[in-house]
Amino acid sequence: MRIVLTLPYWASGLAKLTDFSGAQAEMSMFGLQPAAPIAIAVIVTQLVGAALVIHGRHAWLGAGALAIFTILTIFLVHSFWTMSGPDAVKAMHVAVEHIGMCGGLALASIQAHWARRG
Repeated sequence: MRIVLTLPYWASGLAKLTDFSGAQAEMSMFGLQPAAPIAIAVIVTQLVGAALVIHGRHAWLGAGALAIFTILTIFLVHSFWTMSGPDAVKAMHVAVEHIGMCGGLALASIQAHWARRG
């Protein structure tokens, strides 16, 4: 279950890792500078956070890092309140999905804790 839940993070991290110039271009597209260090931070957050959640040991730390990252993307990339029309609707849907993902990460962290105690 935790592998599937974290798929968006580790798949994105691996894609950025294998195409670092594309990752830098993505950071630049969203106005995030300097692009290279930010891309590295994103890759590390996505891969290490997902690995911690999947492994279960320190899942709370990985889930927390991914949740903070996910909430930040709402403000930096999917700020629907600054848009209008169809773009605002699309961004709002993505933002709501991101909030739901944070809930899933919290539940995965709780489940990992219970599984380790059991």
